[in-house]
Amino acid sequence: MTDTRATHTYGAEAGESPRTRARYDPPALDDEPAVAALLASLGLGAFDPDGVTSHVGRNDNWSGPTTTGARVFVKRLGGPSPADARRRFSRLLAFESLAARAAGGALRGPRFLGHDERELLVAFELLDDARSGAELAADDAFDDELCRAAGRITGALHELPADAGSLDATPHPLPATDKLRALPLPAFTGATFGELETWRLLQADGELMEALARLRRREQASADKRPIHGDLRLDQFLWTPERLHLTDWEEFRLGDPARDVGAFVGEWLYFAVRGIPKAIGNEPGFTFGHETTHDEILAFGVRELDRLRPRTAAFWDGYRSVRTTVDEGLRARAAAFAGWHMFDRMFATAMVGGRVQAADRACAGIGRTVLLSPDGFTDLLGLTGHPAAHAAATPGTGETQ
Repeated sequence: MTDTRATHTYGAEAGESPRTRARYDPPALDDEPAVAALLASLGLGAFDPDGVTSHVGRNDNWSGPTTTGARVFVKRLGGPSPADARRRFSRLLAFESLAARAAGGALRGPRFLGHDERELLVAFELLDDARSGAELAADDAFDDELCRAAGRITGALHELPADAGSLDATPHPLPATDKLRALPLPAFTGATFGELETWRLLQADGELMEALARLRRREQASADKRPIHGDLRLDQFLWTPERLHLTDWEEFRLGDPARDVGAFVGEWLYFAVRGIPKAIGNEPGFTFGHETTHDEILAFGVRELDRLRPRTAAFWDGYRSVRTTVDEGLRARAAAFAGWHMFDRMFATAMVGGRVQAADRACAGIGRTVLLSPDGFTDLLGLTGHPAAHAAATPGTGETQ
């Protein structure tokens, strides 16, 4: 399952403060002379061995103070193969180069300090007071205004002027429709039991398989290819008292902007569905041992969606404040990608768990429903018509989307 593993890790690899994530002993710096060489070449001294830490993630990484007083985050780009790691490295550098030339600074993240191309190392300023978007959401603190800011950042990304030949334009690997019929042997032998169970659920559902294939066809047919993040999740956002940052650009490429919009909306859809058990448990009159009925689950699910819809609506409002003209099918494709995101999260939990949990099956069921009929869910997911769209509509053609 190399493709899945490469993009499903909730990594803390964006230059955030050690207090944001659990700290771990980093890979031994004595065995990593290239890290010391990079810091020295940048005039940053060397890591203080008593203060350096590491965060869980797919890439080896080090963060902490240096002997010059700088606070630095360094990571080595990895992947399922050396070629894949080098592609990730190239995409990250392509973003940093493009963003540095962009006006306005909307995409400014942790300051990029330098890199070592041979060793696939990159260095960033460490943000001391940062909290990840996932942490904020868990505390119910990723509010409407932060979502609106996230929308503006995403819109600014999609408005970057980019020559089509300057960015990676290879199709995104997910959803991996080539694996819907059968898994290659390396993917099968490298998968956890939970991942195999998830693939079995997908492969046994003909309607879902066709919906995913249809989404990929519509994505490829979209003429509005833009610079996209390609792996947009709440934990890729970092908040400091000064501003919200978007980080981790290893999947940066030319692609369908609906993928990023749908991923952000899908994060909140996932929160809504996963929050149903907690909402039921907090209901007045709830007693331990009560067997929740299907109708109760649906009612609580609708209530959770209603509660969180202002988040996605604010994101969409912020996005459209920057992107006043988008292609007609973007909303429906974004809804479909939000549906796929539920399976994306299912794979993420299955990768580290032995079995697929009931809550993940519920998420997958919601994702399936959205994928089969994405046009009918745009408003429910907060992707409503926008005043700017009406102004951009051609007379007689109706509302643009």
